[in-house]
Amino acid sequence: MKKRVLIILAILIAVILTAAFCLWDGYESKQLEMPDTYKTILNRGYLIVGVKADTKPFGFKDKDGKLAGLDVDIAKAIAKSIFRDENKLKLVSVTPSDRLIKLTTGDVDIVIATMTVTPQRMDLIDFSHSYFIAGQTVLVPKDSKITALADLADENVGVIFGTTAEKNLRTLVPTAKVFGYKTYNDAYNALKSGIIKAITSDETILRNYALDDKTVRILNKRYSKEPYAVGVRKGKENKELLERVNFVIKTLITSNSINRLYAKWGLR
Repeated sequence: MKKRVLIILAILIAVILTAAFCLWDGYESKQLEMPDTYKTILNRGYLIVGVKADTKPFGFKDKDGKLAGLDVDIAKAIAKSIFRDENKLKLVSVTPSDRLIKLTTGDVDIVIATMTVTPQRMDLIDFSHSYFIAGQTVLVPKDSKITALADLADENVGVIFGTTAEKNLRTLVPTAKVFGYKTYNDAYNALKSGIIKAITSDETILRNYALDDKTVRILNKRYSKEPYAVGVRKGKENKELLERVNFVIKTLITSNSINRLYAKWGLR
């Protein structure tokens, strides 16, 4: 009889301990859940967006020193959709080499910075619907004998750190001598001083250098397709924010507003 009582007590203790463990595990899991990003933005009262400051006409500083461009206008459209006020927005300058870091560490809520959707980046972050399709080309001095991508073989060629141009260049012209720069202006100055013979990047970016400086030109042929999209952190806590961003992009496209923005910034 005594042995039977001890067995029953042992079973009861095991059940109680199991229940307690389950309750604690559930509590701990709940505590570890990340706060919903969209609700955090609403409570904060403004959206934080990473944009470029040296990539005209997408993200650049205008004559008054304010950030402007297509990417900035899209950021304003998203802020307006969330708050009904496009000014409830904080813009943070990012570069190709730090934009993913600032996004994943939470310095910014989203990134809109001429960022091409690639499988490698999709492993790190989520992307919205594409809002622009670019193509890569080459910027060279006007009197350069370079007329095609193949002519970059064994030449010093500039790329911007963190862009897809470097990977594409190494794949398509493996003998090219790649010089990496932090900003487009750094690469442009290296081209002008003769350190490099060409710059490879998106046509929409390089074209502005050719328009402002008649001593350089871009090659006519495009050798890649670069879909730009908004970058959002991974995780279920960012799902609602990504849905809101996709809603805005889709609305801009279906209402033809995106084409008006393209025309505004000389992209069509």
